[in-house]
Amino acid sequence: MHKLFQLGAFLYLGRHLFKLKQSILLIRTYNKGVEQLLDTLNEKMVFIKGKRRKKHKWEVQLEDYQDELIGIEQEITNLTVKLKSEEKDVKKLEGIGITNLIQTLIGKKYEKIEIEKQEVVAVQLQLEEARKTKLEIEESIVTLIDRLESVSGVEEEYQALITLKTEKLQGNNAAFREKLYELSEKEGDTGAYVEELEEALEAGNTVIDALNQAIASLDEAESWGTFDLFGGGALSSAVKHDYIDKATEHIHVAQGRMRHFQKELLDIDQTAQLQIDISGLLKFADFFFDGFIVDWMVQERISESLENIKSQKSTVTAILRELEEEKEEKENEHTLIIEERTRLIEDY
Repeated sequence: MHKLFQLGAFLYLGRHLFKLKQSILLIRTYNKGVEQLLDTLNEKMVFIKGKRRKKHKWEVQLEDYQDELIGIEQEITNLTVKLKSEEKDVKKLEGIGITNLIQTLIGKKYEKIEIEKQEVVAVQLQLEEARKTKLEIEESIVTLIDRLESVSGVEEEYQALITLKTEKLQGNNAAFREKLYELSEKEGDTGAYVEELEEALEAGNTVIDALNQAIASLDEAESWGTFDLFGGGALSSAVKHDYIDKATEHIHVAQGRMRHFQKELLDIDQTAQLQIDISGLLKFADFFFDGFIVDWMVQERISESLENIKSQKSTVTAILRELEEEKEEKENEHTLIIEERTRLIEDY
């Protein structure tokens, strides 16, 4: 009898243990399903948050480009008027009149004509640079409009995902649900922000490359200019001029890349507490195109331009250093958010 009782108790306990194991298995399966669902929803949230941030960034950039376009169009108008005025002055000096005759006799006429022609060349150079800049800005505007079109429905996507997430988690603990929302939002924001920082760093490094090329060309021009001062002759003068031409092209490229870099910094400067002064980035090449080619033969002018470009390189390098520090900090923050979200789901 006692043995029968033990056997019955054993069978009873076995049945309950089996049911308990089944319950545990079901709970684990459910939790696994919830975890997979949350991971899927979270991935979508991070992706859409990134698209939303890009949309905002592109809107800010587009507005800035449009303002810049208005400015460059006005500059082109002013330079066109100035060019006509300078050309008119040259024609006046080249004409025949009592004043011109007197100036010719005392040897001043040709000196004045040369000065006026140099001023014409300077304005032509500025006008050419302004027109190139206008085309580049217009191309950037078209690109941004296309990009914004590609994310035009992102707000609807975001709201739809929020609704779906609410429905799927309706039966879960309210505190858990709210915390998960919060972490998902943070993960999406920090992930997108890190991506923006990477894009800004990439843009800044292309500026450094162009500035390095300009510095190399001006270094050569300065060396050949020094040689020219000591009687290098026509050859040294021609080589120096060739390096000046190369530097001019590199400066133009650097200016275009600087513009892109400045646009990348717009949204970052609003988000981060960085000590970045981007106000002067777009004007750094003005000194170069403001009559530089006219008096390129002046050795001191080459040296001044070289120092100016080196100074701009230092400015960009300092900005890149701050961006690197910000990126490292945000990457660590992003990792901690992911770890916290994972623990929250695992412990639920």
